[in-house]
Amino acid sequence: VQLQASGGGLVQAGASLRLSCAASGRTLGNYKLGWFRQAPGKEREFVSEIRWTGGRTSYAASVKGRFTISRDNAKNTLYLQMTNLKPEDTAVYYCAAGQGISGSSENGYQYWGQGTQVTVSS
Repeated sequence: VQLQASGGGLVQAGASLRLSCAASGRTLGNYKLGWFRQAPGKEREFVSEIRWTGGRTSYAASVKGRFTISRDNAKNTLYLQMTNLKPEDTAVYYCAAGQGISGSSENGYQYWGQGTQVTVSS
């Protein structure tokens, strides 16, 4: 699976941004797709994931209620709609795909995109 993330940028606090991740190379039926992020000087952390079939979702507590993960099966594209962005959301955002069980561990993901920078100014 090849993943290409896009949509990052520089925004002010309170703004919204939508990230996209185009997937190719394999049928995603039994995969889960997720978003992770890595802030400067910190470890990469789980943001959200979605089962490609069925659409079950989960979120990190820090983004729940502000971020929405979704996918377009026809376009093989994953999205992350981010609203009410905060400076602490500043990070490189990575999309990932895997066949692991549902959960926030990186171990469940075998394929990673290149990352897209999101910077939120105060």
